[in-house]
Amino acid sequence: MDWRVFGLTFGMLFLAEMGDKTQLAVFTLAARTQAPWSVFLGGSAALVLVTLLGSFLGGIITKYVPVKYINIAAGLLFLGFGIVILYQTLVG
Repeated sequence: MDWRVFGLTFGMLFLAEMGDKTQLAVFTLAARTQAPWSVFLGGSAALVLVTLLGSFLGGIITKYVPVKYINIAAGLLFLGFGIVILYQTLVG
């Protein structure tokens, strides 16, 4: 176990997820259902599965595609999402 990578990953994800749509969805579900433990366990299981898929797929993909190209693709994808959201906000 590389504790430096663990700490870096924890810190980055904790800050990135703070106040994002996932946290707001969990907040809303817990308030609506009055079942915070069920929401916590369901949300935790979903995040664990998504993280598991991402980490293992990321490890497999980097065997075939250089990290430089993955970074470029991720940047373009985020840029595309931003443009779509901005367009929907301004037009719709």
